[in-house]
Amino acid sequence: MVESAIHNFIKVPTLEEAKTTARHFKDKFHLPQVVGCIDGTHIPILPPSDGYKDFVNRKGWPSYVLQAVVDNAYCFWNINCKMPGSAHDANVLRQSTLFEKAHQLPKDPIKIDGTEVDFFLLGDPAYPLMDWLMKAHISSPRLTPEQESFNVYLSAARTTVEVAFGRLKSRWRVLLKRSDFHYTLSPYVIATCCALHNFCERENEPMIPAWTEEVGMLEQVHAQPAARPHSAAEASGAQRIRQALTTYMAAHHPLRHREL
Repeated sequence: MVESAIHNFIKVPTLEEAKTTARHFKDKFHLPQVVGCIDGTHIPILPPSDGYKDFVNRKGWPSYVLQAVVDNAYCFWNINCKMPGSAHDANVLRQSTLFEKAHQLPKDPIKIDGTEVDFFLLGDPAYPLMDWLMKAHISSPRLTPEQESFNVYLSAARTTVEVAFGRLKSRWRVLLKRSDFHYTLSPYVIATCCALHNFCERENEPMIPAWTEEVGMLEQVHAQPAARPHSAAEASGAQRIRQALTTYMAAHHPLRHREL
């Protein structure tokens, strides 16, 4: 019953919804074909005594990893909150329904610089580069101005998921501190908060700025672990898509530089 209700609020967009989301992302951040941003955040829990180490993240406190995909309106359309805090973001992705059913995501390919580009998500360096999941070029002194510019545009768009996490935790403080209920209930609490978040966003419930400021202070107690880059070889097809996007952005929008 609970899962059914949650799925009413958190679900993969239809083709028309995906087209609308991609249009909004392009209007705001200039990147075409983006239907969401993916990231993970750690939620404090009371871990089991047996298997405690599995739940301890790189910052030294026990957690579940909430992996979420967010649209342009800060709403979650896919979540996974069943992996313990020690799991790498790339492994969380591989164990998720999103990864298993990625071939079923909405499709509406277009040609960009001679390359077919379908809808895709934006992720950080912790994720693998795939034809449906783009990330920045690896930062190095050898980056071309076009690649650096693409990275800056991508980073700007990815702030969407960071804002969504902030708004989620501002509304539901239970996600900011360790709760004393059994750890097996935590995924249901987390998912319920995400569903309620979507309801609030779609009903245009106001956010009080002071809430966000308080979240920043509370998260100092449970500081988020930094993402560990995914170092596996990148698929050639995904590299071609990223390069086509890089060329397109350089040709149609001003080059941007990373602020030092």
